[in-house]
Amino acid sequence: MFVKFTATDRVAVIVNATQVTYISEVSEGTRIRFGENRSVTVLEPLPEVMDRLDHTEQLPAGYA
Repeated sequence: MFVKFTATDRVAVIVNATQVTYISEVSEGTRIRFGENRSVTVLEPLPEVMDRLDHTEQLPAGYA
């Protein structure tokens, strides 16, 4: 399932919850990491990102 967030450049970004490997809080917002050293930084705070991704019930084991 895909979730829509707002990137730091104010562009909409779509995240596939099944591809998330790591989520961390950074000064600009929240960084969402994927495989192969790819990442996106979004404006939403970490708790909101986790809540929205968790609602998909498709996060990899260990996140919920």
